[in-house]
Formats: sequence, structure tokens, C-alpha cells
Amino acid sequence: MQIFLPIADISVNIFYLIAIGGGVGVLSGMLGVGGGFLLTPILMMIGIPPMVAVATDANQIVASAASGTVFHLRAGNVNIRLGMLLLSGGLIGSTFGIKIVKYLDNIGNFEIVVKGMYIILLGFIGILMLLESLRTANTTEMGTHDFEIESKSLMTRIVESLPFRMNFPLLRIRASVIIPLIAGVFVGGLTAIMGVGGGFIMMPILVYLLGVPTLVAVGTSLFQVMVISVYVTIQQAVTNNAVDIILALILISGSVIGVQIGGLLSQRLKSHYIRIILAVLLIAVSGKMIYDVVILRGFEVETKELAPTELVEYADGAIAIVNSGINVAVLKYSVESSLLYGFFCVLTALIIGIGISVLFNSIKYRKIQ
Repeated sequence: MQIFLPIADISVNIFYLIAIGGGVGVLSGMLGVGGGFLLTPILMMIGIPPMVAVATDANQIVASAASGTVFHLRAGNVNIRLGMLLLSGGLIGSTFGIKIVKYLDNIGNFEIVVKGMYIILLGFIGILMLLESLRTANTTEMGTHDFEIESKSLMTRIVESLPFRMNFPLLRIRASVIIPLIAGVFVGGLTAIMGVGGGFIMMPILVYLLGVPTLVAVGTSLFQVMVISVYVTIQQAVTNNAVDIILALILISGSVIGVQIGGLLSQRLKSHYIRIILAVLLIAVSGKMIYDVVILRGFEVETKELAPTELVEYADGAIAIVNSGINVAVLKYSVESSLLYGFFCVLTALIIGIGISVLFNSIKYRKIQ
């Protein structure tokens, strides 16, 4: 079934989008990432304009991260003190990131910059994370006690020697506030520019540099991702008019369910196996982006751009209604009341994400009873 996306100005298959959102949701709950590192490239591959893909992805991440945050709050895996430090830097980074997005879009270089950043960041971090995770897995299998190897690393001890150290009693660590602040700025900027939650970067920083236990890193990362994505969504709606609420709702409907499944899986997999899965995915996405840029050299998926006054029938009999009242309202209010529109997008995502999480936990509790 085809559906018209008013801000993106194209028609796509709704079931395909739901499946994409569900798969990304599983990753979000299992790995402590927003899933944008996969979702944004996929949306661009199916014809969604890069600006709309980045901005709408941030809106979708609000719901999936909120759902995952509630799950990990109940499990005691969110450290608020550390989360607030990350947010302080994240708000600064995302503010500058929005301005950079606007500038790159004006000069016509936004898409190539985004793809280049995906290739470099995902490939580099994925390879490093895979090597470290395999080393940890091998050490554990050889008979080493099953504890958090990363908390004993040389890098962690170096970071703990930096100035402006703060105690994190619940985590039993003492580390410099410089690291989480800088990490927050960097990840906040990436959220705005790339449409990613930043968990794929935040996770290694929390685990390897600060010595945070893996599950706490997952929960705290999701908390930071949720709040920063709220801010970025509103800014994207106001500054770039690029948030497609129809597209976001479709993706959310799949992701909020998937994130619950991912959260359950995270409790059943050993920490180093979780990191190996994430590393492999990062490398795979980086390879796909290299293929798109180097091999395809700008190949674009053919899509049907439609004016919002048409009724289109496809060969399979599917019909896309593009002149509905909802589409007209989205186009109107996204321009005339962009701030309110941004708040509406965020509020809708939060209600759905938290609501689904509460519902799943309620069902789980009844089964236990």
C-alpha cells in the first residue's frame, strides 16, 4: 500500500517503512543506540531527501529512545548524574550542528558530506570496537573471570588521571568531567548533522574510557539520545522545515515494538557479544556507503514525486491519496507554525514511545503474576 509523505514529497510503501522501523527498534533496545546510523542511509536509499531523512530520523529516535529509556530505568541501568553531564555538552553540540546543516544545504553539499561522515566514523569505530570485543571474548573463554574487562583497561586509568574528576558512587568509578562533556558536544553535533542518536559513539566512550558497565552504558546512552533528539527535532522543524510527521509515525509504529524485543535480548546476551554485533553492523553500513559513493557514483533510486493535488494509482492497484486533509494540514502548519509543529512531533513521539513501553511492562508483569 502506497502512502504519500507531504514534507518528503514522495510516495512509498507503508509496510516497507514499518518493517524498517521495527528492525531499527530491535537494535535500539539491544545495543543502546538510536538506530539512526542504519535508518538514515536506508531512507536515502529508498528516495527520501537527505535533509528530510536526517530530521525525521531524529523524531523517530525520540520514540524508540524514550521507550528504551523507560525499560532501562525500571532495570536500574540509567545513571542520571552521568546523563546530565552528557546532555550539557549535547545541547551545545546539537545547536551548532543545526547551523552547519543549514549552511551545507544552502551550498548544495549536504548529501556528500553526510555520506563521507558515515564512511569515516562508522568504519573506524566499528573496526576498533570489533577488535576489542573479540579480544575480550577470547580472554573470557580462556578462563578469565567474567567481569567487565574494559573497566581495567589502560585507557580508563589514563582518563581517570585527568583533572576535574567527579565521583560516580553508583558506578564505583571516579573520572574527569571533561570526557563526558566533550563526548556530549561531539555526539550532539552528529545527531543534528547525521540524524543519528550517537549511541554507536557514546557506548565505546562510556565503556572503554570511563569504565561504565555495559548495561548502564546502554541505559544512560538511551537517556541522552532521547533528550538530544527532542531538541534536534524541534530545531530541525523550525530552522529547516524538514520533519515529516507522517513518515515519523510510520517508522515509530514499528520501532517502539522492536525496541522492547531488543531490550529483552540485551538481558540475555553477554556484553562482549552485544558489542560484537554493533561493531559488525557499523562496518557493514560503512561498506554500503562506500559502495554507493565509489561504485554507484551518485546513483539515485527512481521515485515518483507528486504534487499534493493528485490521486495516483499504481500498477498493482495500490492508490496513494496525496490531497488528503492530513497532508494539507502538515504542509500548512509545518511552515506557518513551525515551532508548534515541532513540539507536536516530539510530544506525539514521546507519548507513543513511553506508552508502548508501559504497556509491554504491564503485560510482562501480569504474566509473572
